[in-house]
Amino acid sequence: MKIAFIIGTRPEIIKMSPLIDEVDKRGIDYVLIHTGQHYDFEMSQQFFLDLELKEPDYNIGVGSDSHGKQTAVMMEGIEEVLLSEKPDIVLVQGDTNAVLAGALVAAKLHIAVGHVEAGLRSYDKTMPEEINRMVADVCTNLFFVPTEDTAINLIFEGINPKDIFITGNTVVDACYRNLKIASKSSNIMSKLEVEGDILSLTLHRAENVDDRERLGNIVKSLLNIKGLTIVFPVHPRTVKTLKEFGMYSQLEEAPHIQMIKPIGYLDFLILQSNSKIMITDSGGIQEEAITLNVPCLTLRYNTERPETVHAGGNILVGSNTEKITGNVAKLLADNKIYQKMKDATNPYGDGTASEQIIDAIQDAYNHGKLEIQPPETIAGGQSKKLLAVDEEATVEEFEAKNPDITINIVFDGVNPQFPSSDLFIKGKTIMVSKSDSVDF
Repeated sequence: MKIAFIIGTRPEIIKMSPLIDEVDKRGIDYVLIHTGQHYDFEMSQQFFLDLELKEPDYNIGVGSDSHGKQTAVMMEGIEEVLLSEKPDIVLVQGDTNAVLAGALVAAKLHIAVGHVEAGLRSYDKTMPEEINRMVADVCTNLFFVPTEDTAINLIFEGINPKDIFITGNTVVDACYRNLKIASKSSNIMSKLEVEGDILSLTLHRAENVDDRERLGNIVKSLLNIKGLTIVFPVHPRTVKTLKEFGMYSQLEEAPHIQMIKPIGYLDFLILQSNSKIMITDSGGIQEEAITLNVPCLTLRYNTERPETVHAGGNILVGSNTEKITGNVAKLLADNKIYQKMKDATNPYGDGTASEQIIDAIQDAYNHGKLEIQPPETIAGGQSKKLLAVDEEATVEEFEAKNPDITINIVFDGVNPQFPSSDLFIKGKTIMVSKSDSVDF
């Protein structure tokens, strides 16, 4: 078996790192394709060395450009590599243009696609990432989802639950793996020389930094925060608009705000782990914060990581000044509330996602499920029906008794549940599907 990993940005490399470790450990053949969507010193040889990974086998070197041009160049380069390497499965991770390009090319070449971190939805189609992950999931064969909620998103989009694997998120594996590496090499805390508690801040999303009113509200809240030092690695885009809007000097002159240049991933991981609170508009940092037991306030009005909110480790505050400052003040004033957020159960698993993903791929390969072949029988549509279950049975037992039926989803009252094989369904309502050639 041969696996092709497609990566293009720092978060993809980070979240793929434990999967690459697992494949290496098992001696599985693989090829690493870097699209170069993020390419600077940190994305070059040094970054892979820092994470103790081998250098990519291929670098397409797409660089920065418009979404359309960037995706087109990636697709052309990825197609050439896949035709040469002939992998059994292509693994993509997340929601970048590299994911979109890789999934589309592999699907067109009839190569199986495995989407790591599938099923996330913000339901905001103004976000390029939302389009990328939705299109990628249309092309995907094996869906590796972090939580039951993300699995249910896919089921409601018509995906067969047999192709969905709830594995947890490789961000947990990556945090545990890379924190060990970072602790050996990072000296960021001694460089900062911060006394007292730290609030770490990241701010880069266009809807925040390009909007004068939103950015002004966020800046106002930062200036009003008391009782801790804000460490702010400032993204170049954010520097540009802060200066354009005349807000940069306000932050720079505030005695409790330490603005620094962007720092490397390993340094940032150490900074996060030493922070009392995180404020961010990043998706991945919401995951890392709850993994590292750091309460998080998210500068967005929606999130494709709602599990962090439901678990109690994350609060959406948008760009509302009162919500930002009020929640920080509450966390600092009430230790019971702070500890509840800090100790929130991590919805993304126990750090074994990579093992589960490679187990599922190996099993699919052994059973010939990675071979993409045209149908050999006349295919009709599928009919769906709701059934009330009054017999003692698990999902697996019910399907064994009714081999023409697939249980798509289970309803416990009004709440949807993923149809895990060992789920008891007596007294519940199930939605099932059957080929139109078979009568209900």
